[in-house]
Amino acid sequence: MTVLIIGATGLLGSQCAQELVARGHTVRGLALPPVPEGALLPPMELTFGSYLDMTDGELSALMTGCEGLVFAAGVDERLEGKPPIYDFFVKYNNTPLRRLLAVAKATGVKHVAVCGSYFTHFAATRPEWDLARHPYIKSRLEQQELALSFAGPGFDVAVLGIPYIFGAQPGRKPVWTFLVKMLRRMPFATFYPDGGTAMITARQTGQALAGAVERNRGGQVYPLGWVNRSWRDMLTLFHQGMGVKRPVVTIPAGLFTVFAAFVVLGRKLRGVEGGLNLVRFATPMADRMYIDRALGAEPLGVTDDDIDAAILDSVRASVRALDKDAPMIGMKGE
Repeated sequence: MTVLIIGATGLLGSQCAQELVARGHTVRGLALPPVPEGALLPPMELTFGSYLDMTDGELSALMTGCEGLVFAAGVDERLEGKPPIYDFFVKYNNTPLRRLLAVAKATGVKHVAVCGSYFTHFAATRPEWDLARHPYIKSRLEQQELALSFAGPGFDVAVLGIPYIFGAQPGRKPVWTFLVKMLRRMPFATFYPDGGTAMITARQTGQALAGAVERNRGGQVYPLGWVNRSWRDMLTLFHQGMGVKRPVVTIPAGLFTVFAAFVVLGRKLRGVEGGLNLVRFATPMADRMYIDRALGAEPLGVTDDDIDAAILDSVRASVRALDKDAPMIGMKGE
């Protein structure tokens, strides 16, 4: 089939494109210029432009002849912005997706895969965390609902709950630069809560997106996760990638809340807001946000990959970005 990828030159979009091409599909891509220096892209028909600025007619022309659509663009919770930050997430993640899906359905697209967030899974399974109070998670829950509302006969929609993703793309600033920067400010030991997270590599995410286009029927949510790791194990690899040796000290949720309060106060003084209110997020951070492979990764055909190598690649690229050792394109909104 022919598949249009929104965000085709990004870390996830390019991995999805490579996977689709390897499976014999034809890929069209829409992306913002420029292409990251050194990025390895598969053969595709690439159009430069913003899905925010294009007319319905322009989007329809791109989708004509396509059976599949992948939305691998948007922004995540790591960005800060002027309050209410919720409006920022809706602008990039929700409002355009509603229009894209309407145009896709009218144009004859049959299969859609949307990059969402694994936080929606925990909003449903851990109601005591009240995750919908966080601007970013609220927007992702609403994005998931609107995406599934389009599903029906002849129009399949899959929303992928993306967890922590590791892997580096040449020429692009990794999302993990913020964490490496924070760790550098703790010279003697790393203090972190006693929790953990599900994670997956960028290559595996590309597999999941391609699998969703090929396999999903109806409207389905696929929480992704391949490896579940404690923060301690993850940060030990971060230290290795940074070239430092120091202990990871586990702190209770209450102490993390105090640290988080200073972060939130600092944001208020700077006139910005984060996608997650870290004070309210202390409890989930001190717990295990783990996901079974059987919920999403395995049904979508994800295969094994070296997560440790992907973490190290992400960290080392983040170090290069912070040290300005190579030209890199930053994240949207930075």
